[in-house]
Amino acid sequence: MKIACLDLEGVLVPEIWINVAERTGIDELRMTTRDEPDYDVLMKRRLEILAEHELGLPDIQEVIGGLSPLPGAADLVAWLRERYQVIILSDTFYQFAAPLMRQLGFPTLFCHRLEVDEKGRVVDYHLRIDDQKRMTIEALRGLNFRTIAVGDSYNDTSMLGAADAGILFCPPDNVIAEFPQFPITRTYDELREAFLAANEGE
Repeated sequence: MKIACLDLEGVLVPEIWINVAERTGIDELRMTTRDEPDYDVLMKRRLEILAEHELGLPDIQEVIGGLSPLPGAADLVAWLRERYQVIILSDTFYQFAAPLMRQLGFPTLFCHRLEVDEKGRVVDYHLRIDDQKRMTIEALRGLNFRTIAVGDSYNDTSMLGAADAGILFCPPDNVIAEFPQFPITRTYDELREAFLAANEGE
């Protein structure tokens, strides 16, 4: 049995924090895991910025409510589900992802949780486990599943390396340069071809 494990933002949906930055005009919120490989450093700075500008979870959810999956993403998920079990492994938060999961047909999602106070302010975040993407892949392989993983950023590379096959989708040049061992895809058609190629010889 094969399981397709995909990152969410940048692979199936737009980058949420970039859209929040564009809506609010706060350029520093544009930074993502494509730029900062240390997720804890990135999230702590995001929380500081939200507090400085008095932005809460409802403000972010309003932005997310206007987002849709990337063109063709829902069709890709449907194509994959005919051939694999599909799990979305993301460093987003359940409070962010629900509207987008609905538009993707509710694939299984493993992600994290925000701590929000009674006024809607985001006061902390809680990881499911450290390096959850890699740990999930290793657990699945330990259960004798074959795994094919797709991601675009620094925080995906340990997952790609742990999988039976890892594929980069629309990665930035710095990730391409540092991780030349992974095939690069830039369209969903190319991604489908990479999945088919990963199955050759089984």
